[in-house]
Amino acid sequence: MSQQPTTSEENETTRAERQCCTAAHVLTESELASDVQLLSALGNDTRYEALRLIADTDGDVCVCELEPALGVSQSAISQALSRLYAAGLVSRRKEGRWRYYAPTPRAEALLNTLDETRGESDE
Repeated sequence: MSQQPTTSEENETTRAERQCCTAAHVLTESELASDVQLLSALGNDTRYEALRLIADTDGDVCVCELEPALGVSQSAISQALSRLYAAGLVSRRKEGRWRYYAPTPRAEALLNTLDETRGESDE
């Protein structure tokens, strides 16, 4: 015959179950949405490579300068840059009919973090 748990054993089990199931977000919904938008923007080869090229260049970069380096149409690059801009990863300014892009501090910090976390086996 099995022995029934005592009241103190039941209380400990209940407390342990509650502690186990208390995961809560530390981010607000807005912060979470912003992070997802940022990570989604980087989840495409063209967008990620465009951001890397922009960050590795001194000064602002024009769309026309990215086209030969990325090997995709100017339209595709413009769409990629719009997505990076919406995610807060690039700033842009317009001069005549041209737009120039530069990395934001957020993008630079993120790229630096990625570089730091890349292990030797990744190279």
